[in-house]
Amino acid sequence: MANSLKSAQFLMESRRPATGWQSAEECFELGVAYSCGTGGMPVDLIEAHKWFNLAASRGSEEGQAMRAEIAEEMTAREIAEAQRQARAWIAASQLRAA
Repeated sequence: MANSLKSAQFLMESRRPATGWQSAEECFELGVAYSCGTGGMPVDLIEAHKWFNLAASRGSEEGQAMRAEIAEEMTAREIAEAQRQARAWIAASQLRAA
């Protein structure tokens, strides 16, 4: 489990520009990684939904489709948590960019 968390942190840090904002494609790739467990990452649908949501907010139609697809496997509470995390990530990124 520790290696999976390190892999996830490395993937996130390696894809995060200095401003904290990521492209729709980068957010989508993180969503895929969390939804499939790519690269030894744990499957985490809340994290996947968050990243697909961020990709969708940047105009990714694939992000919208995948967000809807995994939402079918999530509870309303999990979706609400993913949305809360996405909003928090955007707010924190805007503060870092300011």
